[in-house]
Amino acid sequence: MFVCDSEHSRSCEAPAMLPSQPLLHAAVFALAVLQALASDTFTAAVYEHAVILPDATVEPVSPDDALALMNKNMDVLEGAIKEAAQQGAHIIVTPEDGIYGWRFTRGTIYPYLEDIPDPAVNWIPCTDPTRFAPAPVQERLSCMARNNSIYVVANIGDKKPCNSSDAGCPSDGRYQYNTDVVFDPEGKLVARYHKYNLFMPETQFNYPKEPEAVTFETPFGKFGIFTCFDILFWEPALVLVSELQVDTVLFPTAWMNVLPFLTAVEFHSAWAMGMGVNFLAANTHYTSMSMTGSGIYAPDGARTYYYNMKTEDGRLLIAELDSHPRLSPAFPPAVNWSLYALSVERFSPNDHDFRGRIFYDWFTFTEVTKPEGNLTVCQKDLCCHLSYKVAGKREDEVYVLGAFDGLHVVEGQYYLQICTLLKCKTTDLNTCGQPVETAQTKFEMFSLSGTFGTNYVFPEVLYSGVQLAPGEFEVLNDGRLISKTRPTKPVVTVTLFGRWYEKDHLKQVPQPPAFP
Repeated sequence: MFVCDSEHSRSCEAPAMLPSQPLLHAAVFALAVLQALASDTFTAAVYEHAVILPDATVEPVSPDDALALMNKNMDVLEGAIKEAAQQGAHIIVTPEDGIYGWRFTRGTIYPYLEDIPDPAVNWIPCTDPTRFAPAPVQERLSCMARNNSIYVVANIGDKKPCNSSDAGCPSDGRYQYNTDVVFDPEGKLVARYHKYNLFMPETQFNYPKEPEAVTFETPFGKFGIFTCFDILFWEPALVLVSELQVDTVLFPTAWMNVLPFLTAVEFHSAWAMGMGVNFLAANTHYTSMSMTGSGIYAPDGARTYYYNMKTEDGRLLIAELDSHPRLSPAFPPAVNWSLYALSVERFSPNDHDFRGRIFYDWFTFTEVTKPEGNLTVCQKDLCCHLSYKVAGKREDEVYVLGAFDGLHVVEGQYYLQICTLLKCKTTDLNTCGQPVETAQTKFEMFSLSGTFGTNYVFPEVLYSGVQLAPGEFEVLNDGRLISKTRPTKPVVTVTLFGRWYEKDHLKQVPQPPAFP
């Protein structure tokens, strides 16, 4: 294989003879490195995979049956990896649970697990498969990376034996971890991450005793990796970005969409923007559990994304990103999230406020009644300000401005400050906050801000049909989320989703009794 780049090479002559296979691999890899070094951008791929699930069983299946199921999924993933490489991708992310699915107990997942060594051992499973215990999945993933000269990111299960000298050792004598692995274009294992924030149903896994902040260097920037539910917490997600300064986050996920704020494409793109990083999110595709939504996101918006609840098709996404987004002219300025909101008087009295529930949290709402205007709604220390103009006020659709300042305690505990403009499910105000996917009301403009006590705020704009709005909104350095142009589609929600990590461990304040 010979590639000539006349712009960066003085001579352009084909080699006289083909080198041996190892030398050829080394030459191709070196060339890929040089090409990547010559550019300030790279090509990223993610694959949303319709996972082939195992049958739910009470007893563990045989190792051969487990491997057969995993090979079926890897057959599909290999096709996507080959296609991505042919289109010039440097790295591809595949989903959490993408190789074996779910429906497991601690015992029934065991045949699917492999012992994954620390990357410091400097191991290429593809060329040295017998160096450690049998690891056919790692061997095959390594060969996919090596044979296609591409970084491959996958999610598999790790097993680590332990004994009674370890006070935390489970009764069955082993730790089991939900694990991300990364193989470089030579097939070498370069990263291993054990998921720290396990979602409630993940009883088949243990979490590591300490959160792991896993990074690795590439010719196109510094990468970090974490998994699914991790995104809502400080460790390791915020450590990777705020302290270790990664350029790009790799994010295998099996994400169940929750409207109005936590659909995959909406929240992951907002997180990339709020944190100022590239974000490669690969979701599983399983519509009966509302699992869809993958994307390649930059700090200034989505480069490409996929959301499809209509069919069971997987999808390969490919897009170009800046290798070092913080150095890019397009990098958003630092934001003081409360600067504007603290400078303005309250726009309106709160005599028409009412309560409504969104994902188990009680918001304070006020109705958007006029075709244009300014509104304020407050809860505790958070006041949310909205300026807006509707293109045509409809009688059959109702919007509200909402505020929430409190500790979320269902399916995880985390402190939120949220300002939101959202469409109610019906004209009945009791439905405000219930999931809504479509709308018909178009806005001429909007500007949303809040008196946030946290610097970690994620800006979301979701259009009708669960569509994103890349390039149609921006965040000003005074904390206002504004429409840049007239929004092209009807609005489902415009939201500033704030996370106040320092308050995550507060105890809930009990409600006072009705009578003293």
